[in-house]
Amino acid sequence: MPDLTRVSISLESALLEAFDRHIAAKSYATRSEAIRDLIRDRLIQDEAHQEGGEQVAVVTLVYDHHARELANRLIDKQHHHHELVVSSMHVHLGERNCLEVTVLRGDAHKVRHLGDELLATKGVLHGEMILTSGEQALNQLK
Repeated sequence: MPDLTRVSISLESALLEAFDRHIAAKSYATRSEAIRDLIRDRLIQDEAHQEGGEQVAVVTLVYDHHARELANRLIDKQHHHHELVVSSMHVHLGERNCLEVTVLRGDAHKVRHLGDELLATKGVLHGEMILTSGEQALNQLK
């Protein structure tokens, strides 16, 4: 088990009560675990927006598969950056709409650029990119 250091913080009672409700709803066993996760999340988010190093992104796209040539344009962009694409999953949401989930991994700048390019493709109805750090950065948070 890693070395633990005990810290104490001062919070307004209303803030603490709201936090306790939040962590109970998320099924955290202790406040400490919830706070550790919040700190890790903040550090990972900060790392994700720095230049250089490895980055991983999950890009979700929702689009109408009847949109002219949209699926082909998305596939072409992924093939053009094949070294960044780890995996892609295609889900039929109904008769017209599809959900595509793509995992990207590589140089931080290139990963963000491709993710943004996929999201900005004309015809994409909704999308989101979630960034996380690469293995080396994550190991520093343990």
